[in-house]
Amino acid sequence: MHMTPPSEPTKRAYQSTEQRQSATIEAVVHLCSKQDPSTLTTTRIADEVGMSQGALFKHFPNKSSLWESVAGWVAGQLTDQVFGIADRHEQADQALEAMFLAHIGFIARHPGIPRLMLGELQKPGNQPAKRIVRQTLALYRQKIVALLNLGIEQKCITPTIDTEAAAVLYIGAIQGLVVQAMVGGDIASIEQTAPRIFKLFSASFRESAHDPKE
Repeated sequence: MHMTPPSEPTKRAYQSTEQRQSATIEAVVHLCSKQDPSTLTTTRIADEVGMSQGALFKHFPNKSSLWESVAGWVAGQLTDQVFGIADRHEQADQALEAMFLAHIGFIARHPGIPRLMLGELQKPGNQPAKRIVRQTLALYRQKIVALLNLGIEQKCITPTIDTEAAAVLYIGAIQGLVVQAMVGGDIASIEQTAPRIFKLFSASFRESAHDPKE
């Protein structure tokens, strides 16, 4: 008689838990595109996933832990997708452009993320999700500054650039583009506008990269 190894039920249960957690995180991101994240209830989230509120709390003990997991997912996706695309380019200026466009594309596919991140940053205190958002933004700035410094070494970016200010402007361009699209109710349009915005931004660091007197 064939008997199932004792480890298999445990493995299946573990996979089921991960799948439910993943589905819940995706549901939160999706719901945030439709309504203010602060108004989301665990009942609404559970309904979206198709489970009871009690079952939801088996995977996430409280709402804070769920928001922490969602913030962690966003941070991981940015690192894997956006940074990963930048790392495919040897030239820093090309990497900066690729990262900018990839980030905009990521937001276009997940329009609930800006609302979620802004909502967490506006909350009082220092909750785990808020710390993750802050850490992600700090890591993002570091990535931009590193690419700008690399571009200076490669002589494709002007050596007189203020890298810290440029990083703030870079992130601000993305945030401004997203906020305006949200106000206009047309988040999908940001992918068409993004190349023009980056062209204006890049003009500031490419214009004098090569001094004709040299």
